[in-house]
Amino acid sequence: MRPAPPFRRASAQVAVLYGFHAVREALTAKRRRPLSLYATPAAAARLEADCAAAGIVAKIVEPHDLDRRLGAESVHQGVLLEAEPLPALNLDTIESKSGLVLVLDQITDPHNVGAIIRTAAAFAVDALVTTERHAPELTGTLAKAASGGLEHVGIVPVVNLARALEELGELGYWRVGLDSAAPAALETAPLTSPLALVLGAEDKGLRRLTREKCDLLARLDMPGAIKSLNVSNACAVSLSLVRSRLHSGEP
Repeated sequence: MRPAPPFRRASAQVAVLYGFHAVREALTAKRRRPLSLYATPAAAARLEADCAAAGIVAKIVEPHDLDRRLGAESVHQGVLLEAEPLPALNLDTIESKSGLVLVLDQITDPHNVGAIIRTAAAFAVDALVTTERHAPELTGTLAKAASGGLEHVGIVPVVNLARALEELGELGYWRVGLDSAAPAALETAPLTSPLALVLGAEDKGLRRLTREKCDLLARLDMPGAIKSLNVSNACAVSLSLVRSRLHSGEP
């Protein structure tokens, strides 16, 4: 019997990525060093040029090898990459291009955070600020949900979110907390760049201290029968609205 592949476990030194788009973006963005790539023959063929450019050779495995490593429910698409973690940023090293930053207040679901990161990459958000604790690891399920977006958004892990919001204010960011009960509507609230959009957990929303550190609390008005959105969907709608207003010069 062929021995099982020598997979590494995720750790502080090793990030485990799976899914075609997540793996391909990790190879092509070149923000992290790949360690080992495991792929089925079909997946290896699709990634051949990207592997050559990244200087890595795929180790051929069978789908059931990946199922055993990741779980039968994972949609790995025949590929798994072990790589070094992405380099972390500090608040004062954010390279401001779009003038937009996302701040996550203890959003713990990896699918939601992954979807938010994918949206952030699509809207060219400069960075995502998240707490070191009460936040999902930037690997596995989250990376798959981000569909490659993780390689294109700077991540700023912080110990104290309230202090981080204070620092963002000192750096000139207008801090807007999204709150369904806020008196102001995001469509008409005063906005200025650079802007930090603060999102809270679905069950708890923004914590009290987080709310107090925002310059403004704003809501999304929903004209339909359903008056609330999943946090990742609310993020997408909000970024679209904010980006449109800031680029049009509307205050």
